[in-house]
Amino acid sequence: MKLFYAKASPFVRKVLVVAHELGQFERIELLTAAAHPINRDPAIRAQNPLGQVPTLILDDGTALADSRVICEYLDHLGGGGFFPAPGPARWAALAAQSTGDGLLDAALLCVYETRVRQEGERSPAWVAGQREKIVDALARIETAAPGFGDRVDIATITYGCSLGYLDLRLPDLGWRERAPAAAAWYARFAERPSMQATRPE
Repeated sequence: MKLFYAKASPFVRKVLVVAHELGQFERIELLTAAAHPINRDPAIRAQNPLGQVPTLILDDGTALADSRVICEYLDHLGGGGFFPAPGPARWAALAAQSTGDGLLDAALLCVYETRVRQEGERSPAWVAGQREKIVDALARIETAAPGFGDRVDIATITYGCSLGYLDLRLPDLGWRERAPAAAAWYARFAERPSMQATRPE
C-alpha cells in the first residue's frame, strides 16, 4: 500500500499510529506530498479529487481518503478491534472520534488563517471562533479522560493526536492548564511506541 502523507498532518499521524499499533506500518510505503489548501498537489489530486492527505492507495489501486475511512480499513485488515461492532460502544467511539477530528479541523483552520492568508485577509473573529471550538472540545475530552485508563482505540488515538497537534501548532492555548486530567492521561499515552514513532518535529 502507498500513503500520501505530510509529516506534520495530525490526520496522517492518526493513520500512522493505527498502522503501528496493528503491525501494518511495514506494509505501507510513504509518499511525501505537498498538500496545501490552495496550491493543491496534482499527484494527490490524481488519486483523490480533494487533493488531501492522508490518501491511501491499496494494492489493487483503490484510493481511500479521509483518516476515518483509512483507520477503519487498517483496523479491518489488522483485526484490531479499535472500532467496536455496531451498538452503543461503536456510536460512543465514533462520537469521540468526531469530537477529536472536529478539534483538529478547528486547529487547522486557525493555522491556515495565519499561515496561508495574507495579513489583510485574516479575520481575528474567525480565529477566535475556531479557538472557542477547540476549548469546548477540550472540555469534553477533560470530562472523559479519567475513564480512559490504558484504552487504545479510535477514540483515544484521535484524542492523543489532537492534543499532540495543539502542542505543535497552538502552544499558546495552554491546553494543559485547561484540561489537567487530559494532560495526565496524555503524558502516559504519548509514551506509546506508536506515538513516539509518529511524533512530528
